[in-house]
Amino acid sequence: MKLYDVYPLFDINIVKGQGCKVWDDKGTEYLDLYGGHAVISIGHCHPHYVETLCRQANTLGFYSNSVVNTLQRQLAQRLGQACGYEDYQLFLVNSGAEANENALKLASFHTGRTRVLSAQKAFHGRTSLAVEATDNPKIIAPINANGHVTYLPLNDIDAWKAELQKGDVCACILECIQGVGGIRMATPEFAQALLQACRENGAVLICDEIQCGYGRSGKFFAHQWLDIRPDLITVAKGIANGFPMSGVLISPEFTPVYGQLGTTFGGNHLACSAALAVLDVMENEQLVDNARQVGNYLMEQLKALQAVQPHIIDVRGRGLMIGVQLDMPYKEVRQRLVYDHHCFVGCSGSDTLRLLPPLCLTKAEADQFIEKLKQVLS
Repeated sequence: MKLYDVYPLFDINIVKGQGCKVWDDKGTEYLDLYGGHAVISIGHCHPHYVETLCRQANTLGFYSNSVVNTLQRQLAQRLGQACGYEDYQLFLVNSGAEANENALKLASFHTGRTRVLSAQKAFHGRTSLAVEATDNPKIIAPINANGHVTYLPLNDIDAWKAELQKGDVCACILECIQGVGGIRMATPEFAQALLQACRENGAVLICDEIQCGYGRSGKFFAHQWLDIRPDLITVAKGIANGFPMSGVLISPEFTPVYGQLGTTFGGNHLACSAALAVLDVMENEQLVDNARQVGNYLMEQLKALQAVQPHIIDVRGRGLMIGVQLDMPYKEVRQRLVYDHHCFVGCSGSDTLRLLPPLCLTKAEADQFIEKLKQVLS
């Protein structure tokens, strides 16, 4: 048997990581400004994280959600304190798509409605409802194209209000910083007006913080830059630094009903241990502040490079979630960064490099990247 070939791969076998660096099986060191697709929040192989997971695996790796798991309760309390949502409830699952899927189901259960509003260029996952809310017809199978979702331009509040006023919308789902969509940001004016329109029309506002959340923007959640308080918040990626885990933060307005939601692996002992270790490191090493400070520094350096480098059209983002738009397809630039300069970056659309490094990135490592990018673009 061979693998089902769904990803174009770099011909590189990564076998080791530490902080913002990874190494291949030939011993070549790479600077990681991709973080395994924004998953590595506290850095590769942080010693506290490794020790915590090993200790838990040596005690109990898994038992079902039919019994009390005090690690889940600890995580809910710690996460609420860290992000400022202590009055919310937490439902733990396994992936970003699964978190969005459950958030959309909760919104539909809560309102009794079936229609969803999503932004153009949005990406919310690959499961049934989540993929339908994703604005990419190439990945929406015929069985998932059920007409539940209307796509609207980001920041066009009049378009969103017009649809909400029809009275059949259960939820608006919003990435406050679009990842796959090219690091496009919702404005405070739009987000605040959208929340108010949801309130007036009986709809639920879901903020998808799977990529832009968990400290990456320089606040715990990207929507906190916009001064809004959504009804549902989805998290994944950085929550457990590579261990599969996600969650839905649920407003007190929602009342749990036995049997509506469920999961086999969600919130298992190993996953909760990983997530608690992530919060330990984020707090002890002030990684949210570091994401803001180093992210601001990296943005300044990129904008300075843009001023003298005609191939850079735009630099946008917040914290350590940055898009560098080029006047050419990103593919050649990305290939040269990886193979010639040993630096991993991501991409968005056809022309934008996407930077999603671990939140422990240093200014010295940011400078290393700037030098590598200069060499490639020159």
